[in-house]
Amino acid sequence: MLSQETRDIVKATVPVLEQHGTEITSVFYAHMFEEHPELLNIFNKTNQKLGRQQTALAQTVLAAAKHIDHLEAIIPNVNQIAHKHRALEIKPEHYPIVGENLIYAIRKVLGEAATPEIINAWTEAYGVIADVFIQLEKALYDEAEWQGFKPFKVARVKEESAHVKSFIVVPVDGQALKPVKAGQYITVKVHPEGDPNDMLRHYSICHTDITKGIEFAVKRDVHGEEKGAVSNYLHDTLKEGDEILLSAPAGEFTVKATDRPLAFISGGVGMTPLMAMLHEQAVKGKDVKFIHSAYNRAEVPFKDEITAFHNQENVQFYFNYSESAGRLTKEKLEGILTGEEEIYMCGSVNFMEVMLKTLTAMGIAREQIHFEPFGPKMSITM
Repeated sequence: MLSQETRDIVKATVPVLEQHGTEITSVFYAHMFEEHPELLNIFNKTNQKLGRQQTALAQTVLAAAKHIDHLEAIIPNVNQIAHKHRALEIKPEHYPIVGENLIYAIRKVLGEAATPEIINAWTEAYGVIADVFIQLEKALYDEAEWQGFKPFKVARVKEESAHVKSFIVVPVDGQALKPVKAGQYITVKVHPEGDPNDMLRHYSICHTDITKGIEFAVKRDVHGEEKGAVSNYLHDTLKEGDEILLSAPAGEFTVKATDRPLAFISGGVGMTPLMAMLHEQAVKGKDVKFIHSAYNRAEVPFKDEITAFHNQENVQFYFNYSESAGRLTKEKLEGILTGEEEIYMCGSVNFMEVMLKTLTAMGIAREQIHFEPFGPKMSITM
């Protein structure tokens, strides 16, 4: 239990964290990787280079400082991060390393303003916050279907759209798989030739039917300077009969019980977990509005599955093609949604930020909106 003095000091640093948070986390990651280069086998280099991970950590630290009197307020976000940590095989022994380098970064950025009182308070507070993560992650490790990264054999590869492939994989050891939840993801571990480090990436599971194996989808990332090393590796290299390493399914982005009708909003390959949810919920007879935004028709994945739902009265599809119709706007959504729906969304960080702001501007309560971005969740600032 933190003393009142410690909590008061931590809360007093909130303005400093708001001003210097990303600078602190940037120094933190640079120093930690210099001291512990083996951790480059865990962290996403693209998120590092684009600043997403730094922003996400800064937002997490800021949220902890703001809610230090009632840390239970940030448990939903902590829980989501804990799932990611379990999938990446983050272990208790990593937390002292993180703490040591976080304190180093605070000292480095704040200079003389980082008084012994502030350093001691944050050292104590970090220990409590780290323990919350460790305990949550222990429970997730205990629940996981298997530990570590397990070899799977590729049973099928399918072109789903211009830039999306789906892969069905089965355990090499032949053991039966336990049911997965719609919205969960697996984590792929690869080591592309010529790269000094392992690379880990999360990919959403396409379907809860695992009788033929686990199916996941990968979009080839071809845009910008930071092209997707793993997605291109999987598209260009992985073929039927090959083996690949996966950690057990993870994630809490699942449909909660509700009397409300459902609306699914996706951008690009963000359709993947929502298609799994659609299969799950349509069987139950739930009313579902599925809104998908893509550049054009060629970019829409899972056309066979979509066609299979066309004659179901409880499922309505709405497609927005930005090439010809522009972005998905407030006016377009107001023509589809009543505001009474429970909304589940998935897509890029930028897509999620725009959709959250748009839905909020429509007067839809934040409690009705659930999302899973393809990137660090806490990097979405709202």
